[in-house]
Amino acid sequence: MEELALVAECAVQAALAQAGRLGDVVHPGSCVAGRPELFPGGAHTEANVDLTLAVNVKGPLFTVQKALPLLAENASILVIGSSNSVRPNEQLEVYSASKAALSNLVHNWARQSRERRFRVNVLSPGPTRTPALLSAAGADADRFAEAVVPLGRLAAAEEIAEAALFLASDASSFVTGAELFADGGYTRA
Repeated sequence: MEELALVAECAVQAALAQAGRLGDVVHPGSCVAGRPELFPGGAHTEANVDLTLAVNVKGPLFTVQKALPLLAENASILVIGSSNSVRPNEQLEVYSASKAALSNLVHNWARQSRERRFRVNVLSPGPTRTPALLSAAGADADRFAEAVVPLGRLAAAEEIAEAALFLASDASSFVTGAELFADGGYTRA
């Protein structure tokens, strides 16, 4: 799939042309590519596995790879993970594994950041009130959150955005290689 490397190159070059430098890079991953599909009883197909790994692992990998030589000093790279990286849900094993791999990539990149002095972190939201979640779970989404999220509710998208802004801002200037769980305690419950 050389296409992913080409898309990453085009995105990085477009950002560079518009801004003149790369100060912050955010890779949304599956947040914009759609919700993960459920596969009861492990009924995955090779195409499903390839797509999931392409969106959640290869996409961020190639984006960061293309961005690294162009980063300004003290730039922030933020990739969007998932609470599934440490608390996998049934029928989402490939999605969960891909998010765990993404977390591992971020930790590795942080170890390589010394020369250019960039920061790289992963933001892993928990259950969030999004159109995709609500269409998949409907009214059960709120009941699910009340039952399993210690704060007793779904996150608002704005709350996830605030966590992302923190990780991209100078307020987190000494944070790198971290996975911030904006999940209402879901991963630790």
